[in-house]
Amino acid sequence: MSASSRIPPIAQPFVSEHAKRTLDLVEEFVEKDCIPADTVFSAQLGEGEKRWTTTPTVLEGLKEKAKKLGLWNMFLPKNHFTQGAGFSNLEYGLMAELLGKSKVASEATNNAAPDTGNMEVFAKYGNDAQKKQWLAPLLEGKIRSAFLMTEPDVASSDATNIELNIRREGNEYVLNGSKWWSSGAGDPRCAIYLVMGKTDPTNPDTYKQQSVILVPAGLPGITVHRMLTVYGYDDAPHGHGHITFKDVRVPASNMVLGEGRGFEIIQGRLGPGRIHHAMRAIGAAERALEWLIARVNDERKMTFGKPLVAHGVILEWIAKSRIEVDAARLIVLNAAIKIDQGDAKSALKEIAQAKVLVPQTALTIIDRAVQAYGAAGVCQDTPLAYLWAGIRTLRIADGPDEVHLQQLGKRENKARKDAVTAKLNWQREEADRLLAASGFKPKSHL
Repeated sequence: MSASSRIPPIAQPFVSEHAKRTLDLVEEFVEKDCIPADTVFSAQLGEGEKRWTTTPTVLEGLKEKAKKLGLWNMFLPKNHFTQGAGFSNLEYGLMAELLGKSKVASEATNNAAPDTGNMEVFAKYGNDAQKKQWLAPLLEGKIRSAFLMTEPDVASSDATNIELNIRREGNEYVLNGSKWWSSGAGDPRCAIYLVMGKTDPTNPDTYKQQSVILVPAGLPGITVHRMLTVYGYDDAPHGHGHITFKDVRVPASNMVLGEGRGFEIIQGRLGPGRIHHAMRAIGAAERALEWLIARVNDERKMTFGKPLVAHGVILEWIAKSRIEVDAARLIVLNAAIKIDQGDAKSALKEIAQAKVLVPQTALTIIDRAVQAYGAAGVCQDTPLAYLWAGIRTLRIADGPDEVHLQQLGKRENKARKDAVTAKLNWQREEADRLLAASGFKPKSHL
């Protein structure tokens, strides 16, 4: 079955014929070109310091093919931006699921984080000069970028804690502070950092203290100390940098949107980013399920005189995984539709649901596949360990699960408490009235 024929019926009315054709092209490109190229990409990176200075040629070849196929910048939704390929969030969601099955597919089609979120910032909030200097080459895939928000010395899950200082001096801003988990900062093509810091730390409104400013990579005073690993994976050449700023000067024109607008910008950026991560996580779960099915049907692998698939628990794993992936996909597509009908702010509940549920679901399925492979599942001979490491970080990235659950719970409680209480009280009173009318004594209530 082609990808377009597997679109859930509930989503079918929202998918154009052009998007369906493109979806099938994406599937063929990922399965036949990108997944086989994943191992070539790793081999061409090499070892040691070379990994941070090399751009594998196999990736450039994939990019050229993707451009010819029209598989480029699909992430920018057509109802909000003019710079993309003309798809909705829902349509891109179906494509992103397929991209999530490969290590290189997202970058090969110029749909890779953090560039996607950064391009949205430029497109939505940047001025003409900023768009010309940075958005244009990012859209063309000529440069890469990084988003610097998280800090090592504070609890960054509460963004009001951010301490990096941005001070105005004449026609310049001066930056002092530190950042880490600066994903993308290790890439030799990373030309621009989008940095969040405080321009007005004494403002009584804690949500007006922060700003986002553009900092070209390599300026005097910037020190890249190290690249952090994710469960031992360094993600070269992309990397997750630990960076400090010491009296780093940038022109005042590099401020995005204006001082004190940082929270507005990051909320506009992170909403779509969270849903993109969830979309790709569905693809990772599907790939893990494929590897699980392949393993348990391998006739060489017999346990206690029977093939693995003959053990009842294995079929239960497959069945549960199928149910869980399909359910998680509907949560993601529902959020995408809600964004398409308004914007990310109008879909806060749906985005939070997807952001929390999907990584947890994917991790469960990946873990089953790991268990089926035994020792092989935790080593480099399968993609499962890398998939698990990457998806596990999503429960922290873009806000930890607990933050989203807290906000989701607050909104749900606030929106429904009065109406629910009133309804239940009325139902109890009505039940008592009907009992009395029928000659029965009223029930005791809590």
